[in-house]
Amino acid sequence: MRSLSSIIGCVLVALWAVGCSDSDSVAGIEIGNPELQNIALTADFSIDYSDAKPIVLTKNAIENEKVVIDTFRLTLTEVKSYCSFYTGMSVDVERGQVIWPYEDDLAAVLPISFTDGEFVKDAFSNINLKNGGFLKEIGVSFEVGVKNGVNSIYGRIRQKNKMIPFVYELNNIQVFELQYNHSQINVHGSDVNLSVSFRVHRFVDGLDLGSAQVGEDGVIHFSRTENVDLWNSLNERFLPSFQAMRFNYTAADGLDYEDFVDDVWEEISGKLNKNLISNGNFAKGGIDWILHKQFNGVADTAIVKEKNSNVMKVHVAKGGEFSYSVQLLHENIPVIAGATYKFIFTIWSDVDGEMTARLAKSIYNKETNGFQEHVKVTTSGKSFEIEFSPVETDPYARLDLNLGKVERTFWIKDVQLIRIR
Repeated sequence: MRSLSSIIGCVLVALWAVGCSDSDSVAGIEIGNPELQNIALTADFSIDYSDAKPIVLTKNAIENEKVVIDTFRLTLTEVKSYCSFYTGMSVDVERGQVIWPYEDDLAAVLPISFTDGEFVKDAFSNINLKNGGFLKEIGVSFEVGVKNGVNSIYGRIRQKNKMIPFVYELNNIQVFELQYNHSQINVHGSDVNLSVSFRVHRFVDGLDLGSAQVGEDGVIHFSRTENVDLWNSLNERFLPSFQAMRFNYTAADGLDYEDFVDDVWEEISGKLNKNLISNGNFAKGGIDWILHKQFNGVADTAIVKEKNSNVMKVHVAKGGEFSYSVQLLHENIPVIAGATYKFIFTIWSDVDGEMTARLAKSIYNKETNGFQEHVKVTTSGKSFEIEFSPVETDPYARLDLNLGKVERTFWIKDVQLIRIR
């Protein structure tokens, strides 16, 4: 069995590596593109019968399950990384970067059995990721029924205390991709594991499978011609039954579709009044914060103490040509279109003047999505509050604090971005 091990040897980047000291010393978060780390990736593919939250270990079937899946196989065709980059890239970041299969073996595929609990470990040896980025997602793509006719899921359904075999035909979908948020990737030291689980209860709960008609062969068929209404309902549930954050697929009609997995996205997007800025109080130093310099901007950072608070100190030695010549950035902020948020932070400087705070759109472009405010900073600490509603739903919005153009020193603390309604 070929493997997903080391699949993101050059992909999982500053997400875990970037950090500041907890003293007055200069912090180590200055980057162009983040430094790369070799972090091995494994992947497991399994069936999950649990009713728990989506990011959990899988659970096996019990004796009284009303539906048991016996055979479920797919063909893995592609693995992608989705990153943001801080320098010019030839990679189409919106489409992601293919990291498997390799350029010299584009026809490679990998059969996967979910019911056998496939665990893929052996290393891919020729990963060639040109330039690193800040990881957002890993995408895994599968094909259905392209080479081996109609792919189906086989199992048993309990009807009147008797288990009846069933076949669910997957020919409504040609190919699909599951996209996993960085928070769904399990990190243990230098080992990383991606769990791709199919949640049976999400797939079948609430459906009246007891009413399904048994065919002349003694098998319940869910297809275009038999038990059609239930087949359509199962088609709607199939991709959301994986625990990925979102998915896209090409249907049998040739059209492309995409959506979020609602319960996973709800968990990731956060509850009301929860701070969506991780490490906004700098208690963990500079983890999750990025200092970016360009256009002749020169700056360094440190974490300093103020009473009982940690404060991010940014010394701008050369302001550069633009306000964005020096930027303090925070990635991976999930926001929902139409919801109302409040951005709160405290800032002061040794020189009175303006800075710009902005919520930027996703990893794929640099457009504003919510607010852009020019804040008047003084030598005494002041807390600012900015209320806004994003135009687009985005799991990877980016906070930009543009601190360049003028030589000065900033102190920043208590950064929050909260959904208030």
